[in-house]
Amino acid sequence: MSITKESELIGMKKVSEVVGTTLKLMREYAKVGMSTKELDEYGGEILKSYGAKSAPYETYDFPGYACISVNEEAAHGIPSKNKILKEGDLINIDVSAELNGFWSDNGGSFVLGKDIHNHQPLVDASKNILHKAINNIKGGVKIADIGHLIETEAKKSGFKVIKNLAGHGVGRSLHEEPENILNYRVRTNRERFKKNTTVAIETFISTKSTVAVELNDGWTLVGNKGGYVTQHEQTILITDNKPVILTESNGIWN
Repeated sequence: MSITKESELIGMKKVSEVVGTTLKLMREYAKVGMSTKELDEYGGEILKSYGAKSAPYETYDFPGYACISVNEEAAHGIPSKNKILKEGDLINIDVSAELNGFWSDNGGSFVLGKDIHNHQPLVDASKNILHKAINNIKGGVKIADIGHLIETEAKKSGFKVIKNLAGHGVGRSLHEEPENILNYRVRTNRERFKKNTTVAIETFISTKSTVAVELNDGWTLVGNKGGYVTQHEQTILITDNKPVILTESNGIWN
């Protein structure tokens, strides 16, 4: 969305702080032996305490408050009482919500407990690449150039990107223009980032796959060639200089 007045900026800051805080608290709450359903219900309670509504639940009838993807799941993992978290699991939590007519989105991958399966390099790559990408965004920058930066940095780290998952505009709804802020360069895309707009930038860095495919449950995405995928996401306000990180309360870079 385009921020045209102070009240809109306040609204976006408020909902962004809520989703950021929810993500941070869920990450801290996750423990070995816990089900992803229990983790999700904890997140749902936090959103409710702020008067916020889960965006995937409200928008798409998603069967959970947040998407919680574990190990080989790339995105849109359904919280389940049968999915029990284990030491060394690669977990992704994606929290988006609506509050007072404003929407915000953020996410992060992390290793639970000891990194016994060596997932940390993939997590770090995703985190660092997102940081670098966001620091290069300002009004007038080509969306395709940021995609190029993300893919180039992924290759430097020995990884690939998922090409059919993307960042997007956010604000008055969960997904707005620009719809495809991809993790690679599309040469024909001439679109540029616009000053005073809010967008969700997200990395999808992977070990083997380049395409996410949907499982039979109609939600869960996995890599087309297996392996693992990490995602980190922030909602930002684009300016003439460095963007304002609206979801900074998630602490994913701390």
